[in-house]
Amino acid sequence: MTGRILILGGTNEARVLADEAVAAGGAVVLSLAGRTSAPASSRAPTRTGGFGGVAGLRAYLRTEGIARVLDATHPFAARISANAAAACAAENVPYLALSRAPWIEVPGDRWHRVADVAEAAALLPSLGRRVFVAFADGLTPLAGSGLDFVVRRIEPGDPGLPGASLVLGRGPFAVDDEIALFRGRKIDCVLAKDSGGDAARAKLDAARALGLPVALIRRPTPPAAATYRRADALAWLGLDAVTRVSI
Repeated sequence: MTGRILILGGTNEARVLADEAVAAGGAVVLSLAGRTSAPASSRAPTRTGGFGGVAGLRAYLRTEGIARVLDATHPFAARISANAAAACAAENVPYLALSRAPWIEVPGDRWHRVADVAEAAALLPSLGRRVFVAFADGLTPLAGSGLDFVVRRIEPGDPGLPGASLVLGRGPFAVDDEIALFRGRKIDCVLAKDSGGDAARAKLDAARALGLPVALIRRPTPPAAATYRRADALAWLGLDAVTRVSI
């Protein structure tokens, strides 16, 4: 592994890859957007905050001598990924996106795939009255629906939806705990994003166990230079011989 590596993070996969790169002796910077005040710690030097769009990221790549960029942001962080791909192309810096594979339905799932929160708002009244919302951004289209919402956030704050109840929690979550939460809060349907990954799937397994319908928001199209395989990202960073950390 040669040159300085910028890992765009915010996911557990990014943190693990950054730690492995440090263990391999790589010069790594892990970049976080700063949406949570106490992110999981990493062995890699970490910067927090945005770059200022494509122009700002291009300047950062030049001034910091970045040799390649691994984008391991959330699958729904479409703007960040688009900016990163554009900046890397303009600066001729190799770019790879590591994305979680989308979730796949299994027998017993009652999924209804929707394009966005607005489409979910139109669908939810036909699914139930008390909705568990597994994310806390962009919820304005749900206002005025007449439904009861329970919104999960990592940290205390405005749930972003007038009248909604707030529940705090940071994944990964256990299926039994999700089942208990849904029963305790009298949830009869779930709204989630197709973020993929094992750590965030428990809510879907709990919904299946309870027979609850799920409105699942389709993810944005991933960047052209993308892989679902963590092994590909490790190899791209020259980490084949490093002892790998489980996620």
